Amino acid sequence: MTAARVRAGAAAVTLAFLVWQLGTGPFLDGLQAVDGGALAAASGLAVLTTVCCAWRWRTVAHGLGADLPLGTAVAAYYRSLFLNLTLPGGVVGDVHRGFGHGLRAVAWERSAGQVVQIALTVAVLLVVPSPVQAVVPLAAVVLVVAAAGAGLALRGRPARRSRWSRLRGAAARDVRAGLLARRAWPAVVLASALVVAGHAVTFLIAARTAGVTAPASQVLPLALLVLLAAALPNVGGWGPREGVTAWAFAAAGLGASLGVTTAVVYGVMVLFASLPGAVVLMADTVYRGAARV
Repeated sequence: MTAARVRAGAAAVTLAFLVWQLGTGPFLDGLQAVDGGALAAASGLAVLTTVCCAWRWRTVAHGLGADLPLGTAVAAYYRSLFLNLTLPGGVVGDVHRGFGHGLRAVAWERSAGQVVQIALTVAVLLVVPSPVQAVVPLAAVVLVVAAAGAGLALRGRPARRSRWSRLRGAAARDVRAGLLARRAWPAVVLASALVVAGHAVTFLIAARTAGVTAPASQVLPLALLVLLAAALPNVGGWGPREGVTAWAFAAAGLGASLGVTTAVVYGVMVLFASLPGAVVLMADTVYRGAARV
């Protein structure tokens, strides 16, 4: 059984378990709750987050010696988002983007974004009450130790030139040039922070659309937890997101059913907001077809 099938199976099992425990009602409620205002808000926020992602990608690519116009990066990122949300695995769009514009820049850009996302999530959860507040200090210590370990691993210089040492040296050069250069890291951090903020606001809108009346200060830490789960292997964006949302809402006293409804609303919103990527994909197909004639 391939890794892709394992991931798809895990996501399917998660959804099946939720249906078994909660029924289909929360899923149907989420589909019925979505309205034009929520879709419009998601689309507007997606413009901000996609431009920021493209800016981050362009910055990293430039540091690695590649010229990537911002317009090209925005179009490719929209296409990537659409593919990630409609195909199993959640990374097909990034792989496609990497083959078209350089795998190294895409890999480092996504990694940097996730590092900033994790750091922001831990920082918020340290000060805002949440179902995981008891373990957040330990998570913060682990992150600091991991960061220090990664830094030492990249800086070390082994005596013999093994394959591992060559790979480590190449990674260190990429990190210094693409992520830690004086002109690069402020843009990478700022763009990543804006992306996280845009996704979090989108989730808050989804929660309100689903009928959540709790204050934003209570829903925000749940949103950040869900956004971390959304990065896990999934099927078209579905699976871990709904499972973690159900658990987080239940732990916060809001109810697992309302959590699933919120996750469904959020899923529909982000899928709708990614539709410009479908337009880019169709335009690419038409252009390549015309080029062959």
